[in-house]
Amino acid sequence: MASKASEIAMRHLDLTLPSPAENLACDEALLDWCESGEGAECLRFWESPEPFVVVGYANKVATEVNVAACEARKIPILRRCSGGGTVVQGPGCLNYALVLPITKDGPLHSIPVANQFIMRRNRAAIQAINHQPSTINCAIRGHTDLAIGEKKFSGNSQRRRKKFLLFHGTFLLDFDLALVGELLRMPSKQPDYRESRGHDRFLANLNVSLDTVKSALRLAWTANESLENPPLQKVSTLAREKYATREWNFKF
Repeated sequence: MASKASEIAMRHLDLTLPSPAENLACDEALLDWCESGEGAECLRFWESPEPFVVVGYANKVATEVNVAACEARKIPILRRCSGGGTVVQGPGCLNYALVLPITKDGPLHSIPVANQFIMRRNRAAIQAINHQPSTINCAIRGHTDLAIGEKKFSGNSQRRRKKFLLFHGTFLLDFDLALVGELLRMPSKQPDYRESRGHDRFLANLNVSLDTVKSALRLAWTANESLENPPLQKVSTLAREKYATREWNFKF
């Protein structure tokens, strides 16, 4: 018998939850939901109304984050379930998450192949935006960055289960880039193209509207219908028992 997920087309979910912990938990809950056979592959969007810091799964907080600056401004520090580097969230930073099925011979069967497949589609989506006076000429840099010239506006990472993967990331649209340099240290790992540039010289805003980017990604991933029944109880449990705890967020 086919799984429920295989019988349902890609859905989209535009859902920003009240707290940082809930927003991070939602991505993992959607992945677990699909892995269980109950959920459908989906594309989620969210944007935090308040700034907070998110370290990658294996990041050491003291190495990547200016903890004193965060404490002085009462900015939370959280940890996500996927790898990659540390980022700052807040208004003007669009977050998206894709939950997609893994098949043995499909384009997502390994981490490098999945990176290439998803990043190429996301790049095409951004380049297709009619942004006057010309189209947006962006490139894939490193493994999972999108950049205009040598300046990064999108970073991404993935988390894999047996049958589904979570690929999520950010688009800097109209973000306070100075805040990144204030709250984060220079990353312990950097792509070659960064060339040790500070955050202010490495990052750039795309300067395209939120709705325009959402529409471009929905079109690229054929996410035509809304997801009506997200696993909110699972989100609440994960947020409370994992993402809101110091044991998780400061485990490294």
